[in-house]
Amino acid sequence: MSAFSRFTPLISALPSTVPFVGPEALERQRGLTVQARIGANENGFGPAPSVIETMREQAGDIWKYNDPENFALKAALAAHLGITSANIAIGEGIDSLLGLIVRMVVEPGAPVVTSLGGYPTFNFHVAGFGGRLVTVPYVNDREDLDGLLEAVKRENAPLVYFANPDNPMGSWWDADKIVDFARALPESCLFILDEAYSETGPAGSLPDISALIDLPNVLRTRTFSKAYGLAGARVGYAIGVPETVLAFDKIRNHFGMNRLATAAALAALKDQAYLAEVVGKIHAAREHIGVIARNNGLSPLASATNFVAVDCGRDGAYARAIVDGLIQHGVFIRMPGVAPLNRCIRISVGPKHDLDLLAEALPKVLKAIG
Repeated sequence: MSAFSRFTPLISALPSTVPFVGPEALERQRGLTVQARIGANENGFGPAPSVIETMREQAGDIWKYNDPENFALKAALAAHLGITSANIAIGEGIDSLLGLIVRMVVEPGAPVVTSLGGYPTFNFHVAGFGGRLVTVPYVNDREDLDGLLEAVKRENAPLVYFANPDNPMGSWWDADKIVDFARALPESCLFILDEAYSETGPAGSLPDISALIDLPNVLRTRTFSKAYGLAGARVGYAIGVPETVLAFDKIRNHFGMNRLATAAALAALKDQAYLAEVVGKIHAAREHIGVIARNNGLSPLASATNFVAVDCGRDGAYARAIVDGLIQHGVFIRMPGVAPLNRCIRISVGPKHDLDLLAEALPKVLKAIG
């Protein structure tokens, strides 16, 4: 049977794809059970008990739509950050917000600057709206700020994407460098500063809110998926000047937010003591992953995120063999997608049980592949 005949030319030309193969798909494909889910940069320590209790208490209200203005969550975030509600847009995770931002700015054929090997979902959205990706290679496993700026100016690009701390390498730039980059951009280029891992980086890596809040061409995106342990709830937010943030109301799905997810985010924001505790666990787990890597002759890279990129010392085929070998032992990890980053594997933090399974399986896999 043929496909529907009146899809747009763009949709007809695009491949049907999922940017990430999930552990569930691997279980179905390979007939196995994932025992250590340490590949998707989730927070295996989970949300605060107070968050779970809040969701239980409010589950009976799930028949109601969420407030389409997201008033309570915007107010809570504004108070937490020291800005106004008008500076904040709420969305179904950063992924949804990225799609909206691309839709706002990118016309078919427009150049969009990002890093070669950076976050694939952003690229997915750019392709979906007909943009033309202009990629800049990493330098020393960090995104190249000078190269990104040069590409923006050369291409007269309306949009540039940069993550700090970075996915997939876990690297970071200090806050002053980020501010300098933002202020050096042409006013006609919108800067997406993806700060999904903002809570887990070193103190000097996160620009103060006040440092960028006056720039109309900057949108900072953050999430409850990582340090707050709510990846499945899909709650993200963007920070910018009110006039820029207001554009989200032109195209967003006003009833897209899940009512229980919103309640969970509010409870998580209140429980800063738990956040501090879990960030400590993340730091300790990064160290644990580093020890496991070094014990097996591999080189962990310094990380500011809730994962560790591990240099396997050879090429992408070797790293892929490690990833494929580990899943046969029930250990799910991932790897960067392009050279030279794909010489690495990427291991998310998790409870001791998960990392112990990694420590047991990794030497077996390395011995098997030679």
